[in-house]
Amino acid sequence: MPKHYRPAGKKKEGNAARYSTRSQALKLLQVNTKLFRKLCIYKGIFPREPKKKFKGNHHTYYHLKDVAFLRHDPILEELRAKSTYLKKVTKAKAKKNRELADSLLKRQPEIKLDRLVIERYPHFIDAIRDLDDPLTMVHLFAALPATDRMKIEVKRVHNCRKLSHEWQAYIARTHKLRKVFISVKGIYYQAEVEGQKITWLTPHGLQQVLPDDDVVYDVLLTFLEFYETLLAFVNFKLYHSINVKYPPILDPKLEASAAELYALSRYLDANSRNSDQVEETQLEESELRLAQLQHQLPSNEAGALMQLVKGAADENEEDEDTKECKNFFKNMKFFLSREVPRESLLFVIPAFGGIVSWEGEGAPFNEADQSITHQIVDRPTQGHIYLSREYVQPQWVFDCINARIILPTESYLVRRELKLSMGFCVYRLLLSEPEILCLLTFRVPPPHLSPFIDNEEEGYVPDYAETIKRLKAAAKNEILPMPGAGVEDLDDPQNLLAEGYISRAEAIEAAERKQKMMTLEKQYHDELKMEVQVTRSSASDTNKQSSGEDMEAREESLPDIQQIANDTANMSKVLMSRKKRGLYEAMKKGQEKKKAHVDLLKERKKKIDEGKKSKKN
Repeated sequence: MPKHYRPAGKKKEGNAARYSTRSQALKLLQVNTKLFRKLCIYKGIFPREPKKKFKGNHHTYYHLKDVAFLRHDPILEELRAKSTYLKKVTKAKAKKNRELADSLLKRQPEIKLDRLVIERYPHFIDAIRDLDDPLTMVHLFAALPATDRMKIEVKRVHNCRKLSHEWQAYIARTHKLRKVFISVKGIYYQAEVEGQKITWLTPHGLQQVLPDDDVVYDVLLTFLEFYETLLAFVNFKLYHSINVKYPPILDPKLEASAAELYALSRYLDANSRNSDQVEETQLEESELRLAQLQHQLPSNEAGALMQLVKGAADENEEDEDTKECKNFFKNMKFFLSREVPRESLLFVIPAFGGIVSWEGEGAPFNEADQSITHQIVDRPTQGHIYLSREYVQPQWVFDCINARIILPTESYLVRRELKLSMGFCVYRLLLSEPEILCLLTFRVPPPHLSPFIDNEEEGYVPDYAETIKRLKAAAKNEILPMPGAGVEDLDDPQNLLAEGYISRAEAIEAAERKQKMMTLEKQYHDELKMEVQVTRSSASDTNKQSSGEDMEAREESLPDIQQIANDTANMSKVLMSRKKRGLYEAMKKGQEKKKAHVDLLKERKKKIDEGKKSKKN
């Protein structure tokens, strides 16, 4: 009998014992493919890739422990019961008994996924870390139209919209938003909650077209069902962390005027004020108790107790980023024209400490308010132009947020008058109100740079990024070298004196210090030269017997450094395994592709500069 002979039906070994194909899993669980897919989505089980695919490459493999995990879960029986119940509905519809079918649909069992959320995310930080996809999915379905053909219900769309607004209201209230970027796909946001960076994508506020062929809506709706439950848990926890009741109760007038986000912000402000008053009362009571306890405790224990209370208070303080974002748009009032993306700006501006209003019902103030500092417009004509405010495009708000500095509005202004062919401007100056009736022209704004890209790592820094860097340095009173100058030019005291950065006494002191350092550096170099000469003289004494021909032969036999480097690289490449060699070659191709892209950008920039110069000439 051969050594590795195994009779039929005996225990399997290797990958065959650890993995099973999807058909084997369906047979083991006694479910169909649709139900198995829904089970895997609910439980968070994904296909695996074994090293050796024992059934071939055309099969999908699952870990046998995952299949057993599904087999013993109570939700399997609930899904089976629901599928059996839906068969009754189908049977009633087939018999054209519409009343029975409707009554069965109203009484169909609902599957609650609360237990699965707690099982998959035992700690709150785990749920926060996994929020990128749920937020993107919920914001997507909040913007989709409800259709019976795709099984997208009106109730589900309203629930997604409610959850998304609750999340945005919390982020805006706690000032946790960090980055915003507008792309063709939509608007990218990044927030920092509980020390975790969360990035999600929201679609533009346009009419969405649902494709028929490429998208499987049943799978998306199954994911959405779990994500809705998860996001409701997260919102509940976050709202209670700031002492606000959940779910919030909104103003029906603001809800009717499609201002749910503003209504949520008002609800959060009102509840947080009440909670602050309660906390102040509790703090006064605790201080009184501590003062009474200090007479009863020994001196060292009282000090330790006060230190403990102080440490607990320090933990509740805001971090530096949150403080900066909270006061970023401080003392600024914005008014949104009706053509700008209102929902995005209503979320972004309050998240950075600004006050915002819009044109419509439920707005906190109207357009005629004289305290407005900036009006966001996105069209070339305006009815009235107020001289007391700046008219900027929406990109200015997002660029300021990403740069963390209030950028100059000159490049984003839309306040220039349009000259007609007869050589005059159309305007009307009203004496009662400081406003002008005129036509506006749009300036082409600067490029909208992505805050998610590291320009230094990519190898290409746009001109506007350099401009923003210099503006940030000027705001922090830092000194940067001018274009074409090195950092060493800043070390010269005469240059700093000429630029006005230091006084004459400081310049004299810096010059003396620099002269002393140069003297010490020269002395150090002289000592090094003397040591090198001594070693060379001793080496020449020991090698006097060697002939000149041998020296020439050695010089000729010195290998090329570049050749040595190439040979070493080739040798290390030969010694690599096939997998590592493939990864190395892919990495090299990626570097070459990145370099080619950077060269293309530089070539385009060069052509644009040449075109501008030719136009000026």
